[in-house]
Amino acid sequence: MTEPLLRRGEDLEYETVEAADGLEKAVLLNDDHGAPNFAIRRFVLEPGADVPKHTNDVEHEQYVLAGEYTVGIDDEEYTVEPGDSLLIPAGTVHWYRNEGEEPGAFICAVPNGDDEIELLE
Repeated sequence: MTEPLLRRGEDLEYETVEAADGLEKAVLLNDDHGAPNFAIRRFVLEPGADVPKHTNDVEHEQYVLAGEYTVGIDDEEYTVEPGDSLLIPAGTVHWYRNEGEEPGAFICAVPNGDDEIELLE
């Protein structure tokens, strides 16, 4: 049986995402914390950050928290800002670029398990 859990923001640990320049990730909740189905992560996209074209094995649902940055999905480019939501289906080519002066931040929910990234560049 799943137990309730509260994790405080000040307890989060951010790590550099090796596949990208200027991208950090903190895991908010996942199966290690008892979440049975989904992982929720918070990403910070620093000014000047560039995440190359890639795909993931699982779908991504994202909610923009801060900043304004560009997301490429397949052949389309979108400028996103706080309050915007994105659905990136499994296997879809996507990328990120922050040309602004402020960090971008977003929440990303994925199914628990391996979220393998395949770089395309």
